[in-house]
Amino acid sequence: MNKLPEAGIYRGSRMNLLFPLLKREIEARHKGTFGGVYWFIIQNVIMVIIYSTVFGAILGGKWHQQGAGDVNFMIVLFVGLIQYNLFAEILTRSPLIVVQNSNLVTKVVFPLEILSCVLVGVALFNALIAFGVLLVAALALGVSLSLNGLWLPFIVAPLALVGLGLSWILAAFGTYVRDAGQIVGLGVTAMMFLSPLFYPISSMPGLLRTLVELNPITIPMQQARAVLIFGEQPDIVRLGIYWLSAIMLALAGRWMFEKMRGGFADVI
Repeated sequence: MNKLPEAGIYRGSRMNLLFPLLKREIEARHKGTFGGVYWFIIQNVIMVIIYSTVFGAILGGKWHQQGAGDVNFMIVLFVGLIQYNLFAEILTRSPLIVVQNSNLVTKVVFPLEILSCVLVGVALFNALIAFGVLLVAALALGVSLSLNGLWLPFIVAPLALVGLGLSWILAAFGTYVRDAGQIVGLGVTAMMFLSPLFYPISSMPGLLRTLVELNPITIPMQQARAVLIFGEQPDIVRLGIYWLSAIMLALAGRWMFEKMRGGFADVI
């Protein structure tokens, strides 16, 4: 996250701070580039072309859904990538978020916890653009998407909430242990392959399948595909449990951040 200015943004409620900081971060991400905010679109297009080429064309990747037969691999992959990239962006940028804004640590009136909220907001903005690219790609490929996709906000929101809780935890630990960023990077990579991103979970063997089911992005990834591509109703029970777990993790993350923030100034 770009370093925030020393003064001029610290008064007012958290909501009054959140939106200006979110706007500033989005604009600053590609400030000075020729593409500007269009790089959000370009990155998503290039990313899905690379992945679909490698796993679809070269490795012969196919996606077979029970009861639906073979479906367009590129679209199925893109839906999963949106979920993964949203979560990965939050996690990889969280460990150093306080360190990168060390000028704010000594500002008693500044709510440091809002930094993670801004991080999640930027990731959601990128995901929203990616969904727009997905709609265009589906139209170009002649793939019909279901109106049940209107459930997507209900599916993506708890994933963002899980990301927020983990962001607070990682931001706190990353302030004390600078190696946290390296560890998280490895974990995020492992998370990609231990998810139903490239292959349906039904094709995975026992132990691997158990690990995949424990992955926090598995349920949102599966449910997003189910409602948007296969026209199914969301699994309310699984989503309800996921929502409850997400809320509990967010509360735990906020509590841990507040407990550890007292020593931030001593280690920065």
